[in-house]
Amino acid sequence: MRAAGAASAASLALLWLLGLPWTWSAAAALGVYVGGGGWRFVRIVCKTARRDLFGLSVLIRVRWELRAHRRAGRTIPSIFQAVAQRQPERLALVDAGSGARWTFGQLDAYSNAVARLFLQLGFAPGDVVALFLEGRPEFVGLWLGLAKAGVEAALLNVNLRREPLAFCLGAAGAKALVFGGELGAAVAEVSGQLGKSVLRFCCGVLPEGAAPDARLLDPLLQEVSTAPLAPPPAKGMDDRLFYIYTSGTTGLPKAAIVVHSRYYRIAAFGHHAYRMGPSDVLYDCLPLYHSAGNIMGVGQCVLYGLTVVLRKKFSASRFWDDCVQHNCTVVQYIGEICRYLLKQPVREAESQHRVRLAVGNGLRPAIWEEFVQRFGVRQIGEFYGATECNCSIANMDGKVGSCGFNSRILPSVYPIRLVKVNEDTMELVRDARGLCVPCQTGEPGLLVGQIDQQDPLRRFDGYVSPSATSRKIAHSVFRKGDSAYLSGDVLVMDELGYMYFRDRGGDTFRWRGENVSTTEVEAVLSRLLGQADVAVYGVAVPGVEGRAGMAAIADPQAQLSPDALYRELQKVLAPYARPVFLRLLPQVDTTGTFKIQKTRLQREGFDPRQTSDRLFFLDLKQNHYLPLDEAVYARICSGAFAL
Repeated sequence: MRAAGAASAASLALLWLLGLPWTWSAAAALGVYVGGGGWRFVRIVCKTARRDLFGLSVLIRVRWELRAHRRAGRTIPSIFQAVAQRQPERLALVDAGSGARWTFGQLDAYSNAVARLFLQLGFAPGDVVALFLEGRPEFVGLWLGLAKAGVEAALLNVNLRREPLAFCLGAAGAKALVFGGELGAAVAEVSGQLGKSVLRFCCGVLPEGAAPDARLLDPLLQEVSTAPLAPPPAKGMDDRLFYIYTSGTTGLPKAAIVVHSRYYRIAAFGHHAYRMGPSDVLYDCLPLYHSAGNIMGVGQCVLYGLTVVLRKKFSASRFWDDCVQHNCTVVQYIGEICRYLLKQPVREAESQHRVRLAVGNGLRPAIWEEFVQRFGVRQIGEFYGATECNCSIANMDGKVGSCGFNSRILPSVYPIRLVKVNEDTMELVRDARGLCVPCQTGEPGLLVGQIDQQDPLRRFDGYVSPSATSRKIAHSVFRKGDSAYLSGDVLVMDELGYMYFRDRGGDTFRWRGENVSTTEVEAVLSRLLGQADVAVYGVAVPGVEGRAGMAAIADPQAQLSPDALYRELQKVLAPYARPVFLRLLPQVDTTGTFKIQKTRLQREGFDPRQTSDRLFFLDLKQNHYLPLDEAVYARICSGAFAL
């Protein structure tokens, strides 16, 4: 009854906020007070109404645009074609590395040639062609051209080699591979596994001796017409556009399905949530084989006609110089990029740029304000999302540390929720009715989103692998018989509905009866060590309950003093959060989107036989770190050292 009262009170409050007569205002205030928990709920309404109404307007606008495009039978290629026809001479893509500048007319012509070529080569709508090249204008023209022919692109991570590369090609069922000349050697390594059935095309110059069975793509494109296809393939907004692979931080990558409406939803949501406009120039130094760079970033060019400046690889030393040179007003970040920028010495360009907005995810709360103050960026557009998820959220009002919000006034408008999980197994906790248990304010939980395949904002398209798809779906979550997407990530929500990223599922570990947040410990260690790369994770110790904390720290000069570090840790970390083990290594592995890779580190644990890196063990009796060799390792495993 109380929940129903709160919902009705919220509805009345919304009417009041929309400016209805004072009688409605009085009724709304009374309804809120009686049914919604008194003045505490009134406070929530007053503090969040403006934010929530703007968020609601963004959702409505994206939904309306999608509905209009669906009714008109448009797809991503046809939307782009209309944009290009309106402004053929405007700059679409700029390659900051090579200096290449592509207008919308040139990008449209190139993609038309790609479409015609692959149709002439015998490819049909629904076939898959893998793209394996670094981020540059040709990359966009290739997947866009394939889409114009109804062919689906599989966007391969350029860091893949050997077995993982062959696996990803096979997982999507690719009939051809288009690769950059810079990756010819990597292709040659897997040629035997691909067989002759997979055609190979080289975009650019092919190094001598690399992939001798590949055909050069550029001469083939020069021989075909650049006119649009007539008629275009019969595709709709719910059909597959391309595949994006998960980063593989917890195993082999999975091919996530991106349909046309999902591409539009992600790009449009960012466009309207952060008020981007035609005068904006976006700087995109993220990998184009992931959704942040290719959808959130390049999508502003493809769908809304903005100029996007590409750099194939993030460069901390070139970042602000590029922004100044190309008059960028919006930049993208992800993972640890902001920390890398703060590590750079102060340079003149960082105060000369015109950047007003930084959009991305992974900006640690510990450096949020420092980044804003040093670089003078007025708005941080932190968001939470994944290529395949249906529960994306966004920080639209600059709340420090928050990755987004869910309305406390009208939570059912966007049906997402934090639910309780078993802290050790990440299994859903259910009540007596078999439904998931929602988290209370301030209580960490798994983010889930209710699935509705008829709603483009709530659908879940999953992966090429049916088993991988099924593992991300739970049933009877909000109500009996429903389905929900499991994000795998732990967040926490405050009283006003702001959400804060806590950890990837499985990264939070339990030690001495306490939950340890790896991201919090990483932030502390990184700050103490001058923004060094740090990975924190839990490792199992024979005969000991829980998992002991271990920190892998980048120490390329072998100058770090474990004891000096421990003296500082005693001042800032609770005893249970201080790493029991240290691993000092030349560099910490990251994914293409600058997320720390922990899978190998966790597997190797603190066993000195698994690595030549320097290992240390926290001896609580002596109150300092000891070098960890095989003898010490044996004593720990036998229980001789008390943890």
